[in-house]
Amino acid sequence: MSEDSKGGNGKVPPCRIGLYICHCGTNISKMVDVAHIAKAMANHPDVVVSRDYKFMCSEPGQELIIKDIQEQNLNRVVVAACSPLMHKPTFRAAVARGGLNRYLFEMVNIREQCSWVTTERDAATRKAYALINGALARVKFQKSLEMRRIDITKRVMIVGGGIAGIEAALQIADAGCDVILVEKEESIGGHMAKFDKTFPTLDCAACILTPKMVSVGKHANIRLLTYAEIEEVQGYVGNFKIKVRKKARYVDTTLCNSCGSCYDACPSLPVPQECKLIIGDKIFKEGTRLKTGISALLEPDHDLLTLADTQAGAALSRQPKEGVTK
Repeated sequence: MSEDSKGGNGKVPPCRIGLYICHCGTNISKMVDVAHIAKAMANHPDVVVSRDYKFMCSEPGQELIIKDIQEQNLNRVVVAACSPLMHKPTFRAAVARGGLNRYLFEMVNIREQCSWVTTERDAATRKAYALINGALARVKFQKSLEMRRIDITKRVMIVGGGIAGIEAALQIADAGCDVILVEKEESIGGHMAKFDKTFPTLDCAACILTPKMVSVGKHANIRLLTYAEIEEVQGYVGNFKIKVRKKARYVDTTLCNSCGSCYDACPSLPVPQECKLIIGDKIFKEGTRLKTGISALLEPDHDLLTLADTQAGAALSRQPKEGVTK
């Protein structure tokens, strides 16, 4: 039976685990009794080697792991140290150099999750012990995995055409990749298009945003899909298949010169729903959600403008009429 196969009732065959606990200088050992945990874990039925070392990420620390894998015939490795984001690749590489599959390795963060979050040494030690005990139970069920190279589609889809999506699209497109930028509204720009100035420099928002919007529209590597939404995502990293629904505009965009005549003639309610288009003192167009009395969007009881009018009327009715004294 192989080391990854299971026995009856979901049980796994006995493992030979090497446990390594890092002092991280004094970052961990100041609040966690590392030596005590290493000594206690040596009695664990699946642990063959239990060591603590000053800096496990150092070259001598990695050599300890490599040597024990080869001499003690370890088939699992657990390292309790700092954040996996920092050194998980380091220890995986060391495990692979020792001749063990890199995915038969588990890492526990006892620095950020134990030592650095308390001033109570006993509490930190108990939590570290519990986390390490959990890792020993988990690593037994891990299986050997193999990395492989696959062909990928060198194309990126960015969902959302705000300033962040615009900037990402331009940088990726300038790097030589094809970009598909999907925006659910009729135009890109997002919230920044509604601002007058930007914090903290109070620069003109349109002066920053407009050139980038034009660059997106003209860039040879960017395909712009506005008034569209994602319907379905399938596949995996490197080879996604995405279905996009592009809503009907009823305008030939290849002939459009932005004259605005279609906007005036359109019988439908104007969009976006939460904006007003004001020219001079005149409200040219108004989003339906800003209008009062539309029961489908704002119920009378929740219409703040209606309530304000009612309250104002009530206040006027309470004022004494001219020429009448009480």
